[in-house]
This record gives sequence, structure tokens and C-alpha cells, in this order.
Amino acid sequence: MTTTVPAGRTAVGPPRRLPLLAVEAATLLSGTANGVTSVVLPWLVLERGGGAAGAGLVAAATALPLVLTAVLAGVVVDRVGRRRVSVVSDVVSAAAVAAIPLLELATGGLGLGSVVALAALGALLDPAGVTAREAMLPEAAAAARLPLSRVNGVHEAVWGAAFFIGPAVGGVLIGLVGAVPALWATTGAFVLSAVVVALVRVPGGGRPESRAESSAGAVRRVLADTAEGIAVLRADRLVRCAAAVAVLVSATYLPISAVLLPVLFEQQDAPGRLGLLLLVMSGGWVLGSLLQGAVGHRLPRSLVLRVATVGASLALVPFVALPPYPVLLGCGALAGLLFGPINPLVNLAFQRRVPSHLRGRVLGIVASGAYAAGPVGHLAAGLLVDGTGLRTAFAVFVGAVVVAALSVLVLRPLRELDDLPDGEETPVASPVAVGPVLPEPRTPAAR
Repeated sequence: MTTTVPAGRTAVGPPRRLPLLAVEAATLLSGTANGVTSVVLPWLVLERGGGAAGAGLVAAATALPLVLTAVLAGVVVDRVGRRRVSVVSDVVSAAAVAAIPLLELATGGLGLGSVVALAALGALLDPAGVTAREAMLPEAAAAARLPLSRVNGVHEAVWGAAFFIGPAVGGVLIGLVGAVPALWATTGAFVLSAVVVALVRVPGGGRPESRAESSAGAVRRVLADTAEGIAVLRADRLVRCAAAVAVLVSATYLPISAVLLPVLFEQQDAPGRLGLLLLVMSGGWVLGSLLQGAVGHRLPRSLVLRVATVGASLALVPFVALPPYPVLLGCGALAGLLFGPINPLVNLAFQRRVPSHLRGRVLGIVASGAYAAGPVGHLAAGLLVDGTGLRTAFAVFVGAVVVAALSVLVLRPLRELDDLPDGEETPVASPVAVGPVLPEPRTPAAR
């Protein structure tokens, strides 16, 4: 039996766009900061002789905390409050990144171990911040009187913009001032993101109302909260399949962008080319997300999701041949364009089928699954490059992307995407009963 969340409250009074603008501004700033570090830190290791394995180790160090904290992050978001968690996450990330240039000045040069440790610390609360901002979207969309599918398209376009601005800025700054000074741009972006969310009241982002707690210890309460999120995934076929799409696409693509492409262009001593390629790919992602929000409602959502996932993976196949740079740019743009509609459609499934008071922990569980394969993939990519060569590594990971994409064709519950409601209303906070699988609803977060 599936869980359905009926359309409930509709926004009243004049539209309020400021909360949505605040969420998207924070997403842009925080995503840009992470985009800069995704290029700068591996480059820093490579230019100091760490090799592809060292670059893979740094990438894995930033991904491993995501695995360990993503599930807990969703519970924290639901219990502590979405806005507060978003702010704290950015502050911690800013402090960790700023420590690298500061310690570089104090010690005269950081070793690989120090860079890995600070990269891990900077990534520690990233899942909490991302989950908090994602969880605020439906209420912010309702306050702005905008259809949720359109807001999802804009949100993914903002993410895409952040990740083409960040790597592009990172590549340019490496050429202009060097890898270590470039990290000050990251610090500034994280600080601005925290300030924006702290100063704007977002509906559903405040501290949750007090609720009765059991006498169980904190660990048992966290486990019980996590079990609630898992129960939603088990009970709802569409949510479960949407989670599978998110996990498969993220897990197979990330090693390509985080390890293999930096290695390719470091060998060519061409950071500007790396930045431009990531710029083009993310630009296509932005366009694809915006097109999904603008005209996606005219086509069956399940068809769009399947075509986009398979098409994006096939567009990456020419990367295996390490073709001339113009070919990489063209294929990268096409892959980005087709990746664009995927996340807006997956997010719509979570937003319409997951009760509001469980949204944070469900998103956290899904994020943890997407991140789980990251450290292994990053390490494997680095070791594969050092052991067998860059071309073989591209063949292995592009092949994994294609296989993951083809598996989407057999996920029949994705057809239920076509029946999801769209509009300005937000889901009600309490779930529809599904027998003994879901617990009793709890008090919704304060508006």
C-alpha cells in the first residue's frame, strides 16, 4: 500500500517571495562554495605531488562524513529546526575551510593528512544544511504562491548554477592567485549563506513545537526517528524508486567529476579547461532544470525521467576515448542538459508523498544512500588511474553510469509520477494511515 499525502493548506494573503528567495540564495552561495573546494582541494594535492590516489583520498575524505552524518542530519533537521541547522552547517564549513589558508600561513605548508582532515571537517555538516534547505522548499513555494514543480525546476537550476560558478571560479582563482588563497572565496560564500538564512523567516523553518517524548535515551529516540523515515521508504513504492534513482545516478557520476576530470586536466596543466568544461556541463544542467519547470508538465513525468536518465548516461560515453576538447565540451553540455530534469522529478515524489514532519529524515536517509558509494568510488577512481591508466578508469565509471541509467527503465512504480498533484498548496503535516507501518503523526513544525 502506498502513502498519499492529500493537498491540504493553501497559502492565504498576498504572495511572499522573500522566503523562497532566501532559500535559493543560500543554496546558490553554499553550492558555489562547495563547487570551489571540489576543484581546489584535489588540485592542491596534485600540485604538491600527491598523485591521483592522493586526490582521490581528499575527495573520499569530503564524501565519507556525508555517509556518516546524512541519516542523523535528517533527524536533527526535524527536531532542531530547518533554518537553525542550515545556519550552523554553513558556519562550521566556513571555519573548516578558512583553517586551511590560516594554518598554511602559520606552518609554512600543510601535509596531505592535514588537508584530508580539514576537508572531512568541512563536509561534516553539509548533509544537514542541504537537507534543511530541501525540506523548506514546499512551504516556501506555497508562501510564494508558485507550483511546486516549477519551484523544483528553479531550485535545481540554482544548484546547477552554483556548481558551474563554483568550479569555474575555482579554476580561475587557481590560475590567478593559487589554490590556497582561492579558499577564501569559499569561506566568504559559506558566511553569506548563513547570514541570509539567519535574517529571513522561512515558513516551516523555525524551531519545532514542543512534543511529548518517551523516556527512552537519546540514542533510542534517534533510532526511532530514523525508523520512521525508513518505514516511509518501505511503505511507498514511488518514494522507494525515486530514492533508487537518486542513489544510482549520484553514486556512479560523482567519481567522474570529482577525480577523473581533475586528473585529466592536471596532466595537461589546464585548470581553465577543467573549469570551462564543468561550466558547460552545469550550464546544461541549469537549462534542463528550467525547461522541466517551464514545460515539463506537458509530458508524462515518468517518460521524461527515463529518457533524461538514459540519455545523460549515453552522452558521457565519448569521454572514454579522451576525445579532443571541443568534443568533451559538446558531450558535457548534452549530458548536463539531460541530467537537469532528474532531480526536480525525484524531489516532487518526496514532497508530495512524504509527510511534512518526516521530510527531513527521509531526505537524510536518501542522501546517505547517495553518499555511501562516494568514498569507495573516489578511492577506486584514484587507484584505478594509478594502476591501469586514465582511459581505463573512464571506461569503468562511464560504464557504471550507463548500467545504472538502464536500470531505471524497469522501475514500474515510476509511472505513479504522472498522477502526482501540482499546485500552490503544501502537503499536510500528518500522513494518511498505512496500517501498522507508519507511526502516529506528530505535531508539525512551527510555521
